Amino acid sequence: MTQFGRTFRLVCDDKAVPLVESLLVAQGFSFEPEPFFSGARKLIHEPFPLGESLASRFGLIYIQDRSSMLPPLTLDPPVGASVLDMCSAPGSKTSLLSRLVGPHGFVFASEPSADRLGTLRANLRRTGSINAVTAKVMAQDLPFPEQSWGYIQLDPPCSGWGTAEKNPKVMDVWSGSKTAPLIALQKTLLEKAAGLLKPGGVVLYSTCTTNIEENEEQVAWALETLDLELEMLAEPEGFIFGAPLMEGMDGVLRVSEDSAGQGFFLARFRKKRSVSATDGPRVQKRELPGNKLTVSRMIGGEFLHLENLPAGAVFDFGGKAFFLPEQALKTIPGSIRWQGFPLGKVAGKGETLKFLPGGLARILLPPNPDQAQGDVLDVDDIDILEQLFTGQSVRFASGKGPVGLYYRGLPLGWLSRKGSRLLWSIK
Repeated sequence: MTQFGRTFRLVCDDKAVPLVESLLVAQGFSFEPEPFFSGARKLIHEPFPLGESLASRFGLIYIQDRSSMLPPLTLDPPVGASVLDMCSAPGSKTSLLSRLVGPHGFVFASEPSADRLGTLRANLRRTGSINAVTAKVMAQDLPFPEQSWGYIQLDPPCSGWGTAEKNPKVMDVWSGSKTAPLIALQKTLLEKAAGLLKPGGVVLYSTCTTNIEENEEQVAWALETLDLELEMLAEPEGFIFGAPLMEGMDGVLRVSEDSAGQGFFLARFRKKRSVSATDGPRVQKRELPGNKLTVSRMIGGEFLHLENLPAGAVFDFGGKAFFLPEQALKTIPGSIRWQGFPLGKVAGKGETLKFLPGGLARILLPPNPDQAQGDVLDVDDIDILEQLFTGQSVRFASGKGPVGLYYRGLPLGWLSRKGSRLLWSIK
């Protein structure tokens, strides 16, 4: 087997790519582009752990196995689409979906484990996934109406045999009959996904295992049991693919472990258009427990670039401000407790109500520091950024309110001000 290489993807707009790459180069990293996705990179030199780089800490890159990027890319939702991500943690695929559909698209991410949900939310916050919302719920119990989604990503729990290079014990942990509960769960989730799909809608099924029972046999079961048909998948450039282990599987992708990444299996299903569309039950809404905010009228709101936000609303939940996408407000049933993107904190009451942006809420910064209404620190020297990340303060003009942080004109986040000192904090 080929030794795994470290891969990552850029989490920024095309115009910002040179700046993000220059930030990595300034810290001694070298890399080269991957052929299958314009945002993917392969590390050539890693002077220290990539996760400790400034680009990673600011959420401008996401470390991700190259094979793991394929499911969202293969689902290929169009810009502006709404996507259901049924098994989301830790959020690598969810955050990529968020970027693919763009700020005016929408991603609903479910995760039943409280610990994994925390990781999911932290990763979505760090990557600025403003259009993604999360909920602690088992995917098979999602109360959405039948035939309500056009795009679904289903990367269910699996035996993980394709990760044996990195996790050698996985073959012993999930051997023989031990995989039976996983196989049953995968069928349940496939059936649920098929029910939630609109006629003509698409579900991308993927696993990181080489086990035929969780791959080709699940595809055969779905084709025989559900109103799904298999679509032909093109082979992304730069990977090695194995032949399907069953006949009649034309179009599935079995990514070999020799591809310098995890072994993966991908199948793209489309719901048969002959299935009659039904109106189904109406989404039962409920009044949200928080208070809707008019941020532009709050103290501090005049310094925020609110036009960056897509359609939606900002709500105050116990002193924490969250952005809630319009599609989420329209489509999520009231029986689901869900969370939007954290924007900052709310303090005071009435006319003294004050908005404090969170450190990672760079969505509220103008794209160019020259457009800023408040104070900004535009850094050329990465030593200052490294200083901030070690907990040290930086001298700045005395004043009040947070200060926008930029790197050579690239928005990074918000610094808190204490007198004539600036601090970085993402609490």
